[in-house]
Amino acid sequence: MRAIIKYGLLLAMYCIAGTLTANAQQAAAPPAADTTKPKGTMIDIKHADVLYDITTDTLAVRKLIGNVKLVQGNTTFYSDSAIQNLRTNHIDAYGKIHINQADSINIYGDVLNYDASTRIATLTGNARLTDGKVTISGPELIYDMNAKIGSYLKTGKLVNGKSTLTSDEGFYYVDMKEMHFQRNVVLIDPDYTLTTDALLYNTETKIANIIAPTTINEGKRIMYATSGYYDTDKGYANFTNRPLIEDSTGTLTADQLEMDKVNGKAYATGNMVYRDTVRHMSLLANYGILDQKYKTLLATQKPLLIMESEKDTFYMASDTLFTGVIKPGDSLSIPSVQGLKRVPPPLRLTPVKIREISTFIDNVPEYLKKDEVLARQRKDSITGTKMMMMADTALAKTKARENANAVSNMKIAPMKPVMPQDSLPGIKHYEDSIKLIKPKNKADDTTEIRYILAYHNVRMFSDSLQGVADSVYYSTSDSIFRFYRNPIVWTSRSTQMYGDTIYAYTKNQTVDKLVMRQQAFIINETGKDLFNQIKGNTITGYVVNKQLDWMFVDGNAETIMYAADNAGAFMNVSHTLSATISLYFKDNEIYKAKFITQPETTVYPFTQRPVEELKLEHFKWEINRRPKSKFELMQ
Repeated sequence: MRAIIKYGLLLAMYCIAGTLTANAQQAAAPPAADTTKPKGTMIDIKHADVLYDITTDTLAVRKLIGNVKLVQGNTTFYSDSAIQNLRTNHIDAYGKIHINQADSINIYGDVLNYDASTRIATLTGNARLTDGKVTISGPELIYDMNAKIGSYLKTGKLVNGKSTLTSDEGFYYVDMKEMHFQRNVVLIDPDYTLTTDALLYNTETKIANIIAPTTINEGKRIMYATSGYYDTDKGYANFTNRPLIEDSTGTLTADQLEMDKVNGKAYATGNMVYRDTVRHMSLLANYGILDQKYKTLLATQKPLLIMESEKDTFYMASDTLFTGVIKPGDSLSIPSVQGLKRVPPPLRLTPVKIREISTFIDNVPEYLKKDEVLARQRKDSITGTKMMMMADTALAKTKARENANAVSNMKIAPMKPVMPQDSLPGIKHYEDSIKLIKPKNKADDTTEIRYILAYHNVRMFSDSLQGVADSVYYSTSDSIFRFYRNPIVWTSRSTQMYGDTIYAYTKNQTVDKLVMRQQAFIINETGKDLFNQIKGNTITGYVVNKQLDWMFVDGNAETIMYAADNAGAFMNVSHTLSATISLYFKDNEIYKAKFITQPETTVYPFTQRPVEELKLEHFKWEINRRPKSKFELMQ
């Protein structure tokens, strides 16, 4: 009996000693270090309420219970309980997991599996990682202590300030402050939503590098891009490879687009195409500045305007094209040409270095390359080649609308009185006297009134009308093209018209009426160096089925007309003075003239005509300036 009591006391003393050894406040020296383990992989036990060692021939396990605290190098582990496999150097911990690395990285979860040799931790159950500014969470997180890379492969979320990013897979490079997202990536910000299949995001600079087809939805406008970067904090974007901006009124694309939300401007460089989907107009150029606040667009470097119609397409080219919005009731204010002539240079902010990657999966940590998940990831991941195919993909739905061959014609609105001083100055600012009055039958029409200003070396082409001028002004308020400074128009190879100012009235974007003011002139070539000529103060002409039908010459009308017999031989030439004249056309050729008031006519036999007197004052025949095709305007 005494032997049994003695043995029981010894066993109790042994258990009490073991408990005291596990207590960090009265910790005894841990077991001798296992010299077979790699240097730096040893785990120091700093505290546990209870510690059990279980050792057999095949098993060497240490069980720690209650307020567990373990240390490995600069990393501290906390948990409710833990099991340490002394042979494999693995730790399984449970309950209130907290890992702190170098006082900078904190990781939390419900369950931890930790390989102390490779220093790779896998956490499940409310798992999250934070560096103080950024928090990553997911059902499972993997963290490489050596490489300082946190990742998730079963969906996850990153929260950075106001922005939240979610994806199926993600890799966070702690030292670089860079997050790599893959599959079903969604970035939600109070101002926009970004969706893509692959994204590089710097949590410090808040710059998203675009490496796959990406959509940025800002509510009133949507942007599509395949490459470039977007500064989500400053609202600055630099996209390449034919990005696209789309809103309710149109689209804008170019080889490169720079956007600055601070000043509300977008800068388009290389093969820019602006498409007005409401009015079926397109504006092409090599460089453009879009002001989203004032809804203006300045296009330079070979700009070309295309107005669409079912039967005829109108093309206009110039050195510079400018389009803006005028509110009903405002007066037409034509900007200073001199001021607009000097286009500001393209915006060039300090470039952000973008990571070059051939295939996204190359950035996966080494330890994951052995995982069976990698096989699926490598098979399905977006390759560098696929990432660069956005141009055709993003623009597919607008290609039909951007087809230049689908463009339309122009017909007529009622002619409004125009003040003679309505002309475009070369240098000084000018207030046009024409008021934009909202039509009574369109009281509820909220459509924007847009104007287009083309200046310097303007050239126009359509099947029914070709022309040149120094400057052109067009407004959707009255659908009138105003041609300024030595304008000339041609309705055929043999008919030329000009004046100080020319107005082309349109209806359904088809030319319906022409008005030439001050020293108006019509020339019709009827033979070699033989010209029918009509001049007057004002000439009004009407176009039917893309051909001149009738013209009215008002004020100081004067004509020189050649008459021919049925065989086409010239018989005589007449010089007539009259107050008003009506002219009738067939196939764009004058076939009848009607003098409304008493004319004064002199007729010369053709063989006795005074050649030196058969050209009226201000006569000029400049057929060589006539644009011959739309392709000539595109060069």
